Amino acid sequence: MENKKIDHLFFFSWLVSIIATFGSLYFSEIRNFVPCELCWYQRILMYPMAVLLCIAYIKKDWKMSFYAMILSGIGACISLYHYSIQKIASFGENAIGCSVGVPCTAEYINWFGFVTIPFLALIAFILIFIVSFIVWRQVKEEN
Repeated sequence: MENKKIDHLFFFSWLVSIIATFGSLYFSEIRNFVPCELCWYQRILMYPMAVLLCIAYIKKDWKMSFYAMILSGIGACISLYHYSIQKIASFGENAIGCSVGVPCTAEYINWFGFVTIPFLALIAFILIFIVSFIVWRQVKEEN
């Protein structure tokens, strides 16, 4: 895989992280949706990733894909759990955490009957993970 392709993939992962970051800020600051505890954990993983991926893209530091893979993998697990407690009744009844403030089972949006904010975060984390894995594997093979 040539460097130009890696460059495009890395830019795509950075773009996804920026869209996710601004999307979460839109929901909380413009639509006034108060984030729950699990939303905060997802933000804690996504916001720095947007900065790290930007710096890595500018410096052409493809090895940063390993760290993006770790952050996005953890974020995907949290998002999947959050989505599960929203959509699977038995998960929601026994949810761990989410005891303070807004309940994590709250669905501010429910587009098409399945697209919620944690679902959007899950898609972003999965996209970043896949792209980061492809880049990481390619960089590892080249070294």
